[in-house]
Amino acid sequence: MDETLARLRELAAQWRRKHLLGLEELSADEISLLLDVADIFRRAFDGGERKLPLLTGRTCVNLFFENSTRTRTSFSLAARRLGADVVDFSASTSSLSKGETVIDTAKNLEAMGVDAVVVRHQTPGTPHLLAQNLHCSVLNAGDGPHEHPTQGLLDILTIRRRLGRIEGLTVALVGDIAHSRTARSNIWGLKKLGAHVIVCGPSTLVSPLWADLGVEYSYSLDAILPRVDVLNLLRIQFERQTSRPFPSVAEYVSLYAMDAERLKRTKEGILVLAPGPINRGVEVTADVADGSHSAILEQVTNGVAVRMAALWLLVGNAA
Repeated sequence: MDETLARLRELAAQWRRKHLLGLEELSADEISLLLDVADIFRRAFDGGERKLPLLTGRTCVNLFFENSTRTRTSFSLAARRLGADVVDFSASTSSLSKGETVIDTAKNLEAMGVDAVVVRHQTPGTPHLLAQNLHCSVLNAGDGPHEHPTQGLLDILTIRRRLGRIEGLTVALVGDIAHSRTARSNIWGLKKLGAHVIVCGPSTLVSPLWADLGVEYSYSLDAILPRVDVLNLLRIQFERQTSRPFPSVAEYVSLYAMDAERLKRTKEGILVLAPGPINRGVEVTADVADGSHSAILEQVTNGVAVRMAALWLLVGNAA
């Protein structure tokens, strides 16, 4: 354990940022550092360690303005496993309903002695706005369709742990690219670490403009399957769409759902990811989601480790 703590402190000394707002602004070295720290926490879990009291006396607030179970719980567990106190904020019962602004709400929470604010909001840029107005650390837990940096990091960590590398891999992001913050964070992170990224889905959800970022685009899943190392199956986000982007769910399933028949046409060691919640039978069938190629539950476990890493680097460095 002493060696683990020494290594964590050594890596933390290399971190220079106060906030984690997105992967677009991080360098490849910074992303790798976050992954290295997360990997240490993950190996500590595997070794039976459930708590590493590195943030004892610190307080983290989950400031969520959108519904979330998985991400909120993951951040809460991450903070508690580091020994921090956690406050869960409910927007529906707050003074926001009385006209208070998001900034004023966050400042009032900070005035109570908060060290980190984990924010999820439907408006892109909200975490950046809070970072400009708060003294404590701000972590982006998803801002509309913009970015979801810790989801991107946990997806990349899962790939690295399973396949041993990122550089040189071909990773396909399949589904609702237009509305997906997860896709954007994955693209930034994967590209910076040397992966080739393909975005794939209906033409109404996949723009040719992604090519401007060095990303390949395709409207045919079957055409790209034989050369892909990793498939990341994104949920269709009907709640963010103003019009139906394809005639029917049945048509989407026939063209883009990952099933046993399509699995036969992939590389032998294909890795299947799916940021939750998954819609069984839409983006992926049950046999594939629960099969040996799937790392869906491993993603969830890695998510706690990634969020511990982010909190430790941001809040621990401020000690």
